[in-house]
Amino acid sequence: MHIDVSRQIGAVTRRVETRTREDMPVFVIRAERTFDTPLDDTWDAITNPERLSRWFLPVSGDFRPGGSFRIEGNASGEILRCDPPEELAVTWVFNEQLSWVDLFLTAEGDEGTRLVLEHLAPVDPEFQARYGPGAGGVGWEQAFMGLDLYLTSGEPGDPEAYAAWSASPEGLAMVEQSSEAWGHAAIAAGTDPEEAHAAARRTTAFYTGAEAG
Repeated sequence: MHIDVSRQIGAVTRRVETRTREDMPVFVIRAERTFDTPLDDTWDAITNPERLSRWFLPVSGDFRPGGSFRIEGNASGEILRCDPPEELAVTWVFNEQLSWVDLFLTAEGDEGTRLVLEHLAPVDPEFQARYGPGAGGVGWEQAFMGLDLYLTSGEPGDPEAYAAWSASPEGLAMVEQSSEAWGHAAIAAGTDPEEAHAAARRTTAFYTGAEAG
């Protein structure tokens, strides 16, 4: 299994900011990427449970506004808003922690789609100082990569092959470069550079199972 790490890293635009959601301050990570497939097909790939399982994880639930969903071995939540093929908003509950995920899709010409993902979480200064935006950003970039590989090839992902690739030097480089890129996004948002780079190293260590420094 070969993946062009430089292409995957370079395809994502990253941004970090703070906002207010439901009268509370929230930490926002924003990842943006263009996929080489039409808008309707991209929308179907990220909302059709049968197709989601081909590149992400098995998902079950009641797929309508007000319905709920559960991602096998991962998160669950409620579907807050669904406006095909342009907008999807859900709550995201992971380890009993509530956050929100908003997706925005726009057509890029006749054959492309720009996907913007925003993950909003209640501000947790200690956690965010330790790991920075890469704590969530690296995981979402891995999902973007899975979607890109699926849309490009039309073939479902092979979990065993992906696990082996993730442990390879190429896979470890993907995590490290993604963590570093989110560190730069944090710096652009005002985080002290030394603190941002240290948080990026801890994020890399977390995702790769290495000891954090």
